[in-house]
Amino acid sequence: MPIATPEVYAEMIDRAKAGKFAYPAVNITSSQTVTAALQGFAEAESDGIIQVSVGGGEYASGSTIKDRVSGSLALAAYAAEVAKNYPVNIAIHTDHCVKKNLDSWVRPLLALEAEQVKAGKNPTFQSHMFDGSDIPLEENLVIAEELLELSQAARTILEVEIGVVGGEEDGHEAEINEKLYTTVEDGLATVRALGAGEKGRYLTALTFGNVHGVYKPGAVKLRPEILAEIQQAVGAEIGQENPFDLVFHGGSGSTAEEVATAVDNGVIKMNIDTDTQYAFSRPVAGHFFTNYDGVLKVDGEVGNKKAYDPRAWGKLAEAGMAARIVEACQWLRSAGHKM
Repeated sequence: MPIATPEVYAEMIDRAKAGKFAYPAVNITSSQTVTAALQGFAEAESDGIIQVSVGGGEYASGSTIKDRVSGSLALAAYAAEVAKNYPVNIAIHTDHCVKKNLDSWVRPLLALEAEQVKAGKNPTFQSHMFDGSDIPLEENLVIAEELLELSQAARTILEVEIGVVGGEEDGHEAEINEKLYTTVEDGLATVRALGAGEKGRYLTALTFGNVHGVYKPGAVKLRPEILAEIQQAVGAEIGQENPFDLVFHGGSGSTAEEVATAVDNGVIKMNIDTDTQYAFSRPVAGHFFTNYDGVLKVDGEVGNKKAYDPRAWGKLAEAGMAARIVEACQWLRSAGHKM
């Protein structure tokens, strides 16, 4: 199927919320990781989301070029072409744009998409994330309100982060402390600023101890029950059950029980990157270690072209990442729920 239209993406979110399931949102950095993601979603019979970070966009443009807009558009163009061959709906998203990167990344993309819409076309991306977690909440919401208006013109959905995700992603670091837990007051401030859909649809990343990367047991305390508390308090104020479309950041390394509780409380999208990075790389390491004398020209030998052909280990990498995405779909209950 082609990449999801704005209408299909909205329906995907509605179905997930009504059906108590969520979509894995898989970070992509290359054509191979795009293919692996599509393969995984197709094998799970799940619609899904692929997303580009600022570093992923820069890498995709060429590691010596580092043009985040060009690379993001290139990945989206590749995905739009090859997704036609997979029987699932895929949305494309930009992930974790902090304030300092807005003018060089998301704002140009939104401007481009607004022009596409004026010309009667669909936008390249279906949603964009503004990560205002490193600035005061009041400033975060002022910028988010402005971006929500731009998103309306571009027919895209805005994702906001209310709270702080710990750890490190693409050079953006946050400490593991009490700021990792969004409060009811934060949730109320969000709906008062951004509305409940009348100003445009948005996704909300409320934090409940989330951390990027994988940590040993006990290092991070997830409290997904916070999501229910915030949903209930905000819902009571505006007269709407489960008002937020929630996003689970830092999902790698979480337990099945933690994931299930988060989904029960309104999560419709869970970011997954660290786990899929490892799932992509691990088969490559195995191939090179077990085929040492084939991938290297040792002691005057010529090696084995079939062993060092990038397609040989590339297919293994894609299969490994796809399998991890199938597992994520099963945990999030999206498996078997394609439209």
